[in-house]
Amino acid sequence: MYDPSGAQGHALDGESGDESTETSAAEDSSFATREITRGLSFPMRIVWGPDGFLWLTERVGKRVVRVRPEDGLRKTAVTITEAFQSGGQDGVLGLALHPDLLQGNGNDHVFVSFTYDVDPGPAVDRRTKIRRYTYDPATETLGSPLDIVTGLPGSDDHNSARLLFGPDGKLYYTVGDQGNNQFGRKCLPIGSQGLPTAAEVAAQTWSKYAGKILRLNLDGSVPNDNPQINGTRSHVYSYGHRNPQGLTFGWGGKLYANEHGPKSDDELNLIQPGKNYGWPHVTGYQDDKAYAYDNWSASSPTPCEELVWDDYMAPASVPRQQESAWSHPDFNAPLLTFYTVENNYNFYDPSCGSLQYICWPTIAPSSLHFYPTGSGIPGWGNSLLMTTLKKGALFRVKLSADGNSVVGEPVVHFKTTNRYRDLAMSPDRRTLYVITDTEGNTSGPTGGATTVLDNPGAILEFKYRGAQ
Repeated sequence: MYDPSGAQGHALDGESGDESTETSAAEDSSFATREITRGLSFPMRIVWGPDGFLWLTERVGKRVVRVRPEDGLRKTAVTITEAFQSGGQDGVLGLALHPDLLQGNGNDHVFVSFTYDVDPGPAVDRRTKIRRYTYDPATETLGSPLDIVTGLPGSDDHNSARLLFGPDGKLYYTVGDQGNNQFGRKCLPIGSQGLPTAAEVAAQTWSKYAGKILRLNLDGSVPNDNPQINGTRSHVYSYGHRNPQGLTFGWGGKLYANEHGPKSDDELNLIQPGKNYGWPHVTGYQDDKAYAYDNWSASSPTPCEELVWDDYMAPASVPRQQESAWSHPDFNAPLLTFYTVENNYNFYDPSCGSLQYICWPTIAPSSLHFYPTGSGIPGWGNSLLMTTLKKGALFRVKLSADGNSVVGEPVVHFKTTNRYRDLAMSPDRRTLYVITDTEGNTSGPTGGATTVLDNPGAILEFKYRGAQ
């Protein structure tokens, strides 16, 4: 069993909540803050473009939009009418700009992921595809669509959908566990441990890609240097993930991801090829603290379909497995958890009323970005920046010099009553642009939960102006 007190990881104590991290109100006074625009239709990803515009996807609006940061001018690059959006976590999702965009060498490509419905009838059968568009700077639009991979898992929950260019010229993409084993999907088994066979790869059957981080060639094919896992080489780069919404590269090509925990133990992970990150058998550290795997889909003798979902107590017919009962030679423990709590932790908080999950000891990390040494904000070098859907904040995590561990406690910045979805940085990295959800639940200004957001569907600018 992994020892969470060792040098491999760092646990924040959920008993103390925000008090376990430093606060930075004085430091935040060094930033000028303004709202650039609002009324966006659930912005999902935001990227700084080489044209000086902010490029973003609108999950519900089904658009790729460019926004000029100086005045908030919006220009729609493409509307993807075939994208399927149900009111859940589906729609137009990931976004990655080719590093050579507008460099004059014929690679004016933009990659977008979105969910679509493959059922021709009234039923819904969601899948996800990654599509390549070509940008025309004369018309400022995206055209010439080319689907590079289709048939990826798709859901109304836990799609993850972080699309990223790697320093190796490959595309990386996160696929969540689809929200299985909970709520309305409680009877669907979690597939995060499932691995594709050689026959499935040859048939381009990607149904076992749920709960994975993928690595793809730009034409959608499998790179010949991807890891062989269980004897098969596929797009799968790592597995055993729950809902990894953040993905970024640091120094030396190190890949980091963060992901949502169930009721505790959001994770920050150092991703290594072929490794297993434990879900659903382990969340956070393998410490048997405040989590056991209740497999609702395997309920017996009472079938799962006859059960009523309960977040706190599974019925006796649902098999339960302690974390220590599972082992795997390729298991990798996280660098950091938000937060690890004891078995006697009381997850019910009356201040959150019917929105109990807002008070659980998690932060719901929604993106991850590396801030390199030598950039514009003093003291921020060699850090990871995490936007969060709860607590309306940006968490800054300092890395060790070798990038293999974290140093000290995270610092919390820019607290507002919002759901922070993603961020982009100006080329000099002195200005941060944060997109917010159009609606949803988050922490209130004095704790508890609220549905009233300060800046719904907005882009917020935080510009460093020097020490005050």
